[in-house]
Amino acid sequence: MKRKMPVLASVVALTMALTACGGTSGTKATTTPAGTAAPTASAGASTAKDTITALLPPVSPNYQKQFEQMSKDFTAQYPNLTLKIEPASWEDMKQKLDTQVNAGSPPDIAFGGSDGIPKYLQQGLLMDITDSATPEMINDYEKAPLEYMKNGKGLYGFPAYMEVHALGGNKAFLEKAGIDWKKVQTSGWTYDEFRQAVKKGVVTENGKTRYGFVFAVKGVAAVDYLGIMAKNAGMPHAFNKDLKYAYTSKNYLGLLKDLRQLIDDGSMPKELSSVDAGKRWNMFLTGQTMITGKGLAVFENSAKTNNAKLKASDASAVKDSIPVDYVVLPAPTFQGAKPSFATVVDGYMTFRGKKEPTAEHKANVVKAAYFLASGKNAAATNSDLFSAHITQSGKKAAESMKIDRSPENVAAVDYMLKNATPARSDIPTELGAKAIKLETEVIVPKFQGLIAGEITPEAMYEAVKTAAIAAFGADGVVKD
Repeated sequence: MKRKMPVLASVVALTMALTACGGTSGTKATTTPAGTAAPTASAGASTAKDTITALLPPVSPNYQKQFEQMSKDFTAQYPNLTLKIEPASWEDMKQKLDTQVNAGSPPDIAFGGSDGIPKYLQQGLLMDITDSATPEMINDYEKAPLEYMKNGKGLYGFPAYMEVHALGGNKAFLEKAGIDWKKVQTSGWTYDEFRQAVKKGVVTENGKTRYGFVFAVKGVAAVDYLGIMAKNAGMPHAFNKDLKYAYTSKNYLGLLKDLRQLIDDGSMPKELSSVDAGKRWNMFLTGQTMITGKGLAVFENSAKTNNAKLKASDASAVKDSIPVDYVVLPAPTFQGAKPSFATVVDGYMTFRGKKEPTAEHKANVVKAAYFLASGKNAAATNSDLFSAHITQSGKKAAESMKIDRSPENVAAVDYMLKNATPARSDIPTELGAKAIKLETEVIVPKFQGLIAGEITPEAMYEAVKTAAIAAFGADGVVKD
């Protein structure tokens, strides 16, 4: 995930200049490190030497610091196997992985967003591990996040976490505006309720305005804002269950009107189109907005870190920032729709080279991917990120890991996860590709124009509708 932080985000692709090793493999497990799920006899029994390569980014603040220990623990568990980890930055992962995939020699394992699976699957180098993942591995997972690593009937790796794209609020400002934020955290709110709340959050002091709501929308971030809200407006995916393009629905026009209305109300800055992720977070920490988006659970930790720097008079604290109690908030629902909160599932995708891997090597890759995605490795990473644990082994290992996290924020994330947008592995690759093209060429620029006040919601809606009919046909779009 490029947690943007890098995230969740939207999502991430990956990397590495290592070639996938062919080989024979095995798994004669010895002592299992504490908190790591134990292997089973069904996982394989060869004792031949084998090396598994992995290209991994800085998934969490402390993640890459553990690479040497991870490799040692893996070999302790599987004496005949070596896990060779190549660190990569978020900035160069996609290019490196794409280069390797195009050359036909990707790493065995690469970390990235589950939304990248269709792309790499189309290139023919993702490895389906359905027949190699043991029942013990599969049953360790909660069902929902595992579904994101599937396409059709194939399973192409193991998820690391399931994050929710939420909003974040300044506790003091919320309470000053009379907003019952605890109720919102566990019951949600409608657009009308949200609209009135952010109006109350607008304050002018000493000639400066504090806005009720700010969302990062500069560049491609605009589609994050629109996509997250669209899920809560009765359009959880770009295609409905009948595989008809959903953004021609009247709900889409209603959503566009609502999002523009927040700017016209004065609850969001007129210059919103110039706000990128960095500026958005800076505005939140310096008290220029009551609510910010998009927010991830780890932002609570980021706010606490800055608070500690302020208390210690540390010069590295954000300039002009103030102490902030970060409150996780769900996005509002629109058009009377049921909540369907945007999620991002990132994980360890499994690759193959041009040659068919041996059954032994394939089994070894599965062991390595599961090793990284479960037990104490998952516990440490998810605790670092304030992410919910999605494996039983990770949850158990995390019991001894204490983190300073608001119980109210935990409850808010739980509420959103219970109402998370389900995975859709049934959308054909060709339809998905057309939708992405339409999004890139029409939706993003038109929405940026809408935010900037250059076009009306109606004009954008008609442009999207015209492009959708051209792409999917008159019978391939929603009509309501």
